[in-house]
Amino acid sequence: MSPSRSQIPVVVLAGFLGSGKTTLLNHLLRRNGGNRIGVVVNDFGSIEIDAMTVAGQVGSTISLGNGCLCCAVDASELDDYLDKLTRPSARIDVIVVEASGLAEPQELVRMILASDNPRIVYGGLAEVVDAAEFEETRARHPEIDRHLAIADLVVLNKTDRVDPAGLERLRDRLAGLVGGTPVVSARYGRIDPALLLDPAERPEQEEKVRQLSFEDLYAEAYDREHTHQHGHEGHLHAAYDSVSVALDMPVHPRRLMAFLDSRPEGLYRIKGFVDFGAADPRNRYSVHAVGRFLRFFPQPWPPGEPPMTQLVLIGSGIDAAGLRKEIEACALSGSDDLPDERSMWGVLRYVPKQPDGSDGAGEPAEPGEPDETGAPGHPR
Repeated sequence: MSPSRSQIPVVVLAGFLGSGKTTLLNHLLRRNGGNRIGVVVNDFGSIEIDAMTVAGQVGSTISLGNGCLCCAVDASELDDYLDKLTRPSARIDVIVVEASGLAEPQELVRMILASDNPRIVYGGLAEVVDAAEFEETRARHPEIDRHLAIADLVVLNKTDRVDPAGLERLRDRLAGLVGGTPVVSARYGRIDPALLLDPAERPEQEEKVRQLSFEDLYAEAYDREHTHQHGHEGHLHAAYDSVSVALDMPVHPRRLMAFLDSRPEGLYRIKGFVDFGAADPRNRYSVHAVGRFLRFFPQPWPPGEPPMTQLVLIGSGIDAAGLRKEIEACALSGSDDLPDERSMWGVLRYVPKQPDGSDGAGEPAEPGEPDETGAPGHPR
């Protein structure tokens, strides 16, 4: 994702008991792309995290190795632990909040969006569904429909336990419940980490030749074991599509916002940098979108770097060629297609406010902008 480099994405991982949340989390910890992950466990049971047990130890912090940390907390303590995990000394790249199997994920999302911590940014709600038990779980817990409705990504787990016809019916049922939210199938919680994590940028990893770390060897052994035991679910690249677009011409703010306001089904994440040209020649805008959540972060152009728009779009079942054409159509077409001063208003609605009440571009926030939850019923 591409928020300000000083901000850490906070991803909420939810799902009913037994859906496979912890298995998915362990997978992310093993295939972390060099990220140091802060894990916040909102539960009181015995939860195995990377071979370590957190047994009802509310307020405890355990090192998971490779710089990753696990905290077991009560929901009321979430803000305190986000503060601890986002301290520069912790060197955490992404935080994953694993919700209790009976928690209300909407409350955790609201707490993150309403947080005063300037070092975090909402990273999305991933809802894990047990394919084999979905109908029975839904009958006992009808609130699952509400959880699915606010999810940014649905992971349909344990698909190996359902026959093809039943799986097709289940996907149709989910499509009716979640609308355009991406649904990714998985076995043993093995989704592609790129859906939730970005490769870490670290000076020590920029060397062309370096010694293999324990993490590298462990990840290779983990992949070999799962591919040998479970077959082709190791082919994670098939789980999602990625589209990269680079434009030399500035982008018209209104056309880009029209695209972002009507994102197609299956499009989950958008990250990168946008050049709005004369509409704001001082800044390039880092864009961070996950599900229906959207933020822009204005940053001065790096010295000597030519203005350019560079975007990566990630989703499941998306039309890559169509998306590329839509982004390219946002570029300015000539001198008679220049944005005016008011063209940036739509963008500035999604720039976080600064302590002085201005937006990050140095202008007063526009009236009528969304509140901290973005839009009624769902973050935007």
